[in-house]
This record gives sequence, C-alpha cells and structure tokens, in this order.
Amino acid sequence: MVLAMYQLNFREDKDLESLCKKTLSRQDVQVFRDAVKNDYYFQMYYDDLPIWGFVGKVDDHDMKYLLYTHLHFEVLYNEDRVIEITVAAEKSSSVDITEDKEVEVEFRYSVKWKETNKPFDRRMEKYAQYSFHPQHLEVHWFSIINSCVTVLLLTGFLATILMRVLKNDFIKFSRDEEMADDQEETGWKYIHGDVFRYPPHKSLFCAVLGSGSQLLALAIFIFMLALVGVFYPYNRGALYSALVLIYALTSGIAGYYAASYYKQLEGTNWVRNLLLTGCLFCGPLFLTFCFLNTVAIAYNATAALPFGTIMVIVLIWALVTSPLLVLGGIAGKNSKSEFQAPCRTTKFPREIPQLPWYRSTIPQMAMAGFLPFSAIYIELYYIFASVWGHKVYTIYSILFIVFIILIIVTAFITIALIYFQLAVEDHQWWWRSVLCGGSTGFFVHGYCFYYYYARSDMTGFMQTSFYFGYMTCICYGFFLMLGTVGFRASLLFVRHIYRSIKCE
Repeated sequence: MVLAMYQLNFREDKDLESLCKKTLSRQDVQVFRDAVKNDYYFQMYYDDLPIWGFVGKVDDHDMKYLLYTHLHFEVLYNEDRVIEITVAAEKSSSVDITEDKEVEVEFRYSVKWKETNKPFDRRMEKYAQYSFHPQHLEVHWFSIINSCVTVLLLTGFLATILMRVLKNDFIKFSRDEEMADDQEETGWKYIHGDVFRYPPHKSLFCAVLGSGSQLLALAIFIFMLALVGVFYPYNRGALYSALVLIYALTSGIAGYYAASYYKQLEGTNWVRNLLLTGCLFCGPLFLTFCFLNTVAIAYNATAALPFGTIMVIVLIWALVTSPLLVLGGIAGKNSKSEFQAPCRTTKFPREIPQLPWYRSTIPQMAMAGFLPFSAIYIELYYIFASVWGHKVYTIYSILFIVFIILIIVTAFITIALIYFQLAVEDHQWWWRSVLCGGSTGFFVHGYCFYYYYARSDMTGFMQTSFYFGYMTCICYGFFLMLGTVGFRASLLFVRHIYRSIKCE
C-alpha cells in the first residue's frame, strides 16, 4: 500500500488537473503493454471505500494497446459523509503504446462531487457484488445446504450401521460371558489389555494435541469476532492482526493440554515437551515467513513486512506467547487429571494379525479425509479467491456452519474407522486417529495445486512461492487441528465401548 498523488479534497471539484508528466522509456512501454494485455487493474481506497480501475485496454479493431492517462473520480456525499466513490477512465485521453519507442505522457484526473440521500450506514450495500457473494445468494445457500444434507445423510447412515453393529457386539459379548470362561474372545474385546497402551513418541503426540487444541480455539475465536461484525470487509490488516494476537493469547491452551496429556501418559521430560509444543507450528511458519519475506524484499514488493513490524511480532512472541505457554504447561503439569482407562493394560503387547492393504494407514487416511473435504469443497473456491484474489469473503455465517459440519464429520468418520480397526484386533489406534482426523489437510493441499493451475493466473517465482509456502502452513495447521478433533472423539468412543463391557 502506497499513498497516491491524487488530491480529492472534500466537495472540491477539479477538471483536467495535471498529476505528473513523464517520459516512458522503451522498457516502461513494454511493461505497461504487458499489463494492459493481461488486464491488470489498480485498487485504491478513499475513506475506507475500495475503488478499482483498469490500466488500459486493447483495441481489437486496430490491434492497438492503449494506456489510460486521464481518470475521472465521481464521489457521492451526504452532509459531511462520503457515501460512494467510482472511477472511470476517459477513453479519448488514452496513449498508444503498441510500438517499442519512448512516449511523452501527461497523467491527469478530474473530480466531481454529487449530493445523495443515501444514509451512511447503507454505503457498503453497493460492494456486496464485489465480495464473494454470488450474484444470487439463494444459489449459494442452496449449494451449501445440498452439501450439508449429503454429508449429514452419509454420517447418519454410518451412525445407524455403527450403532447396530455395536449393539450386536454388546449382546454377543454378554452371551459369551454367560457361557464357558475358557471360550476364546474375538473382535475388539479381545485386545482390551492393549488398547490403552500408551503410544510411541508420546512427547510429539502430546505436542500435536496441544498445538491442535490451540488452533481450534483460535479458529473459534476468529469466527466469533467475525460473526459479531468486528472485521471490516475491506480491511484485511484487522484480520491478520487478530490472528497474531489471538494466537499469542491462546498459547496457554497449547501448553496446558500438551503438559496435561503428557502427564497422563506418564511422561517425564515436560520441559522438552513444552519446547516441542511451542515450535511445532510456530517453527515451520517462522522459517517459511523468513524465506518469503526475503523473496519479497528481493522483488521490492509491498508484501515484505518492514523491520519494525517484524520486531513487534518478535516482542509479542517473547513477551506474550512464550510466558503463556510456560504458564499453561505448569498448570497442565500440576493438574489432578489422570488417564482414565477402563481396562488394565497387559505387560506385553499382543501381536497384530496380518491385515489386508486397505486396512493400512494411508488407505484409511484417504477414506477419512474424503468425506470432510467434500463438506468444505464448495466453500474452498470462495475462500481461495478471497485470500489469493481481489475479492472479499463476507458471509461468515455460512462459513461457520460449514466449519461446524467439518468438525462433526471429522469426529464421526474417525470414530467409524477406529472401530473397524479395533474390530480386526489392531490396537495401535492412537496415532491412527490423529492421522485420519487430520488427513483432510492433505486433501486441501491437493486442492491448492488444482486451484493454482486451473483457476488462478499466478506466475513467477514470487507468487508461486508465496502461494505454496503459506498454503502449506495453513494445511499443516488444518492437519494439527482436525487431528486433535479426531483423537479426542476417538478417545471418548473407545473409553465408552470398553467401559460398557466386562473385562477381566
């Protein structure tokens, strides 16, 4: 963002005001011609109202490239308030830049002020068409409802089957208990002595749960602020600032849950666990930011954050994030919670039987991620076009509904797959629940490639590195958040079913 040279003083009309005179070199002409050819446009703000205009146009009749040199601003006002602003290029004042030669150009502008009766609180209505509402909001609602109904029908179908199968299991196990004690047990009851055996790499496991809990809290807080109208639609900086501040303030949640789970799993090195929790998401994000900011500086792009802003972020991390993480960790370590296992764990683990290939981790992740991804697929295009395009997403209510559906579907599909895993006597479900829950992040990352090549016009190293760098971090955050949802839902389910049977 830079300050433009146009002087639009309140209620001061101007006609053919000279902005500047410039001699365009051959290289300048080539750059402008390329911009006109690719439909480049500018975006400016006046009194927080966005305005757009094209750099030039291609005359198809004469095959000429024309550069606009005269802009006409029209501003509507009501008493002492600006209500609306538009900009149009005077076609008659364009300059021919078809040939590679020096061109003398004088840029000019005009301003016309007009009074209107439109109240100030309705001035954003015009811009609804520029946000990613489709032109008919009913179509958007219909597509979302269609997606939600489809997903709910599928989950309802799976729930009915799972409840019926579980009911049959409980009946079967109760009959087995009434029969001879020496009868061999089968199915998920058979592994009751191994199902609550702590997972390997427990420090990393607890760090994933802590970071995922923090990101889930961050998402919920952002949605709450968006739904009550805190974020001004055309001020993206407010959203980014809120993300940084809320992430810093919620770091205590990450420390608490990571240390609490680590204590429940009888971990001893809780300092290392806290360090791992603090670096698990922040580390890759910081390294990605450093690389991309360096790229932006090399390209002299306005996307590069100034040194002062970077120092503010570092101070927030040092003075807010880290202390809250440590305080949360101390609270979690000293909490009275114990791991509640309904069954006693045996001393030696049972051998897992040979299972078909589709029961392995990667096919299970593919199945687990597809259904939640189908719930959010419709909204992804609008979100991507908002983040990486020049449109603005304002219908947070629909997005929040889709987010809730995503959480429910992720929890349910993970529970279903964990049940099927336990039913074939595979008791290593801890990490599997995290991987299956978080697998939607891989689907979203796959969609990133589709959007980049099929929907966007991004080119060049800077755009490509920014897009894939930050989208990879976002998808990684998705993995941590939904992996935590998957594990928590699975833990509740596994505890419930083993508490419902009699285990020796």
